[in-house]
Amino acid sequence: MIGRILLITFLMLPNLTTVISANEKAVDKDINAAFIRDSDLWLYQDNKEIQITDTGNVFGPQWSHDGKYILYQKSSQTDQNNRTKNEIWVYHIKTGKQKKVFYDGQNPKWAPHKNLIAFQSDEVLNISDLDRFYNIELGVNSYQWLPDGSGFLLSSQADLLPDGWTSPIIYKKYLTRPLSKVQIHKDIERLLTIPKEIEKGGQSILSIGANHIAFSPSGKWSSIIISPTASWSMDSNMLTLMNRNGSHFEVLDEVILGVGNPKWAPAEDRLAYIAGGGRIVLGFKDKDLKIKEMPVNQSLTPKNYAELDFTWIDNQSLVTSRVEEKEWSNEPREHPLAKLNYIDLKQDQQKTLTNPPEKYGDYKPTYIPSKQTLVWFRGKSLTDTDKNVWLADQKGKNPEIWLENVEDIAIFTP
Repeated sequence: MIGRILLITFLMLPNLTTVISANEKAVDKDINAAFIRDSDLWLYQDNKEIQITDTGNVFGPQWSHDGKYILYQKSSQTDQNNRTKNEIWVYHIKTGKQKKVFYDGQNPKWAPHKNLIAFQSDEVLNISDLDRFYNIELGVNSYQWLPDGSGFLLSSQADLLPDGWTSPIIYKKYLTRPLSKVQIHKDIERLLTIPKEIEKGGQSILSIGANHIAFSPSGKWSSIIISPTASWSMDSNMLTLMNRNGSHFEVLDEVILGVGNPKWAPAEDRLAYIAGGGRIVLGFKDKDLKIKEMPVNQSLTPKNYAELDFTWIDNQSLVTSRVEEKEWSNEPREHPLAKLNYIDLKQDQQKTLTNPPEKYGDYKPTYIPSKQTLVWFRGKSLTDTDKNVWLADQKGKNPEIWLENVEDIAIFTP
């Protein structure tokens, strides 16, 4: 059976609980969103839908920190060898101008506090200031901006040598200003060499790559997913924790990449994640929702149900996308249909928020704190790419359809 368990790890750091008003309000639609419809970029602003591109093959919208730009990627093919390229573009909201940032890059991310874009070209990490780009470091498998934007947490990938695999390594790279003065292999600190093999609960994997790096609200901890070879990572990865200087490293649990990513609470160092191995195509089953408070685990998912994704509402509550346990089917109409469920950690209570009509399910919940609004996708199956976007208040009241025929969405949250 596949384990798919939502766990919350409490790291026993100072309580910074945020309080959200319980007063019921009408749903606020004054939201800025970039979304993908029919493989093109659209903008929702001032209660209007505006089509931005008409080329198709567009994906991955992201807002800049100040809401002035939208980053997006566009797949294209070269003339010579028909290889797919991922162009990186930006759209300026005020002027309506589009600009190509780089001809073939991956994994682009805005800086936390400036309009700079980091991206990879193979194993080269670069930064664009939207006018030109700068080489920052070589041999990079994955990266994440430091919370203050002063540099990066970097990972290198293990290499296969005649005597076996080497280990992934975690580094910290500091940026100098101006960016033209940044030097390769300078201002870099080695934090941690990850063991060649890591284990949890009787399951072990080779440590090949270190990805999905995310900082806790305090910046004292980083969650990192350690993956084996590409084919093996479809079935098993390990979620780990590292402290700020790399002196503490801990394997938390086995995870897969086909469900919701681990997420930190809004203002406390609590990490929620869906645990378990085995790719999702092996079945929607044995996926219990649990709370993990060192060193005790407490199951919250009702028997015969499983979790697919979740979002934090505040430090004490979450909303999950939950299905009844069922074997996998290649027929989408045979997939179990999800409902949204609200979980109150403090009161140890939960309730069903949505009851979609027959043949529809609710997926990928996202909470917008500034609007006290819950957003989610409603479609005919987990794999449906023609879903509608719905919204409601934080307790699921006053639900209504917002956007139709949406593949992906990025909401600006100031």
